[in-house]
Amino acid sequence: MRTISIIVSIFLLCAVCVAEETEYFDWRGSQLYASKNYTEAMNYFDKAITQDSNYTMGWVHRGDTQKALKDYNGSIQSYNSALQIDGSKAIAWSGIADSYTAMKDYVNASAAAARTTELDNKSKSNWLREGNLLQIQGMYEESIAKYEGAIALDPVYKDALYKKSISLMVLGSNAEAGKLLDQVLEIDPKFKLAYNAKGIALEANGNYAEALQSYEKALEMDPAYSQALVNKMHVLLALKKQNEAMQIFVKI
Repeated sequence: MRTISIIVSIFLLCAVCVAEETEYFDWRGSQLYASKNYTEAMNYFDKAITQDSNYTMGWVHRGDTQKALKDYNGSIQSYNSALQIDGSKAIAWSGIADSYTAMKDYVNASAAAARTTELDNKSKSNWLREGNLLQIQGMYEESIAKYEGAIALDPVYKDALYKKSISLMVLGSNAEAGKLLDQVLEIDPKFKLAYNAKGIALEANGNYAEALQSYEKALEMDPAYSQALVNKMHVLLALKKQNEAMQIFVKI
């Protein structure tokens, strides 16, 4: 019996040593990743998962590093390896969503982003990403529901308010979009994108003079903002101010 007890003790001690070494490899890889030494970081993450192939975060960190190296297919494989161990690992689903987005595979990115939000629905950025991916695919009504999920968590979340306004404008709800943009500009009076979008909404309703003011506010924030310059030129033409419009035309 004493011999068996000694063998068990040695086995447990070895297991603890292996676990500690695995965690060290992962910790060291994370340090190197933080310093953007991705190639060397990969070596340590590989050591971690070689020590323990069920070390979930080792696979996740490996996927993050591959993503940083623009090996998106490889990163998806690593994240999936993590999910085979723990299918509820939201951070792995999030990594997959980001990798598919980088490859412009928005369908698969949306599916992964939806799973991330399902597992972590208290993160406003998860709701925003879902909305953005749906908006890119032209699914504007569906995107609004996701933006509203983000806004429910943070009523002054300017990015979600702004992106919701864009979907509303595409759907023809310019007045509602304008109210949201006013709210955005109360939160951030220097948000040039919101001034430009507000100008478009006003112009769509024939309010050219007010639209011109919005474009000019955007250009106060950034005089080289090309989209606002083009929009200002168009509204000047609508206001029969051809000379002013042509002065912009020759510069863009």
